[in-house]
Amino acid sequence: MTDKLKFALAVLIVVGSLGSFYYFSDQSMLLRVIGLLVALGAVTSIMLQTEMGRGAWVFVQDSQVEIRKVVWPTRKETVQTTLLVIAMVIVIAIFLWLLDMLLIWAVRSITM
Repeated sequence: MTDKLKFALAVLIVVGSLGSFYYFSDQSMLLRVIGLLVALGAVTSIMLQTEMGRGAWVFVQDSQVEIRKVVWPTRKETVQTTLLVIAMVIVIAIFLWLLDMLLIWAVRSITM
């Protein structure tokens, strides 16, 4: 029940801060953006106190661990793979063009 109340409070803060951003459109953009950032910080701190927020934080931390495990290709591997993909696209395009020409010729031969 408290998670729902915290979530409702977070939604009210977001709606209120967005409304205030547009309501005070005659004020400095800097002040309005700072207000939005403060509201975002408040909403984040409230949401991290909920079960769903803690789960999302654990997910973010686990994602960072998994990203560190990724082995990125070298520049040479990336260039070679890119060139191979470009070459294969060209070969398939030529093949499909020739097949299209053959089918056009066959249809013309049959219909004339």
